[in-house]
Amino acid sequence: MITQKKGRITKGLGGLYEVRICESDGGVSRLTCRAKGNLKRDEEKLFIGDLVTVTVDDSTPDGVVISEVSERRNSLIRPPIANLDYLFIVFAAKKPTPVIETVDKLIAIAIHNSIIPVVVITKSDLSTAQAEEYLGIYRQAGIAAFVTSSEDGEGVSELSDYIRNSLKGGRLAAFAGASGVGKSTLMNALFPNLSLATAEISRKIERGRHTTRHVEIFDISEDRDTGYLADTPGFSLIDFERFDFFSAEELLPAFPDIAHFSGGCRYADCAHYGEGAEECAVAKAALAGEIAPTRLDSYRSIYRVLKNKTEY
Repeated sequence: MITQKKGRITKGLGGLYEVRICESDGGVSRLTCRAKGNLKRDEEKLFIGDLVTVTVDDSTPDGVVISEVSERRNSLIRPPIANLDYLFIVFAAKKPTPVIETVDKLIAIAIHNSIIPVVVITKSDLSTAQAEEYLGIYRQAGIAAFVTSSEDGEGVSELSDYIRNSLKGGRLAAFAGASGVGKSTLMNALFPNLSLATAEISRKIERGRHTTRHVEIFDISEDRDTGYLADTPGFSLIDFERFDFFSAEELLPAFPDIAHFSGGCRYADCAHYGEGAEECAVAKAALAGEIAPTRLDSYRSIYRVLKNKTEY
């Protein structure tokens, strides 16, 4: 007997994939299987988060295979995951010192892919002032942002409520952040049933060991229509020179806080890159404090890279 079931890939390792399936009787099951030949040959074909069809053939010893992949709504290269609704971008207020341009790159990539970015600042107990400064930057930019501390519990309940409400109905969110920012510790504080591995910070280099080595999706509750959280490996670089995330022409919409002021420039083709405040409404808004300097710096840095790629 041959049957087909729809599900979502929640884990993959060594050519084996775990697929979460909502059964017709109202229950939830998980199948571990390989991909069908044509999918198996293409290493980039299957992503964690993919919605797939699993074919079950009871007449063969190894008759459970992923036979089809549904069209993706979106996909990311780093972290490698598909069909995301939210991307929680995690960085520490202190130790390790955040690379804000990397944060802004991830936000831009999320917005370009119709994924809602959410900024989460951890370790507020190490520097309350720094945490509040970062919070102000991103809330001014119109991006949902939270300050948390896994040490004293600050912001954990508020963030947990936001996640549960946002992910109702089977929506998928990923947590992404550099090693050592307390991402897995925070996820454990938010949802203790996850029991994710954590590691201490190296005092010498202010970086943590990579406690998360692959992308894996977790149910945030036992409900059939629960939301999903993906834990992802730490990252150190989002390379716009090497990877084609989007073009220079697509950059401005990925910075909506900057795009908001772009219509008031003297020239229609203003790039908001080197123009002065007399000609560029974006530069004028930055001088007036309506755009955070770090956001404009990130925009201009990414623009320079993308423009150079186009020219050369």
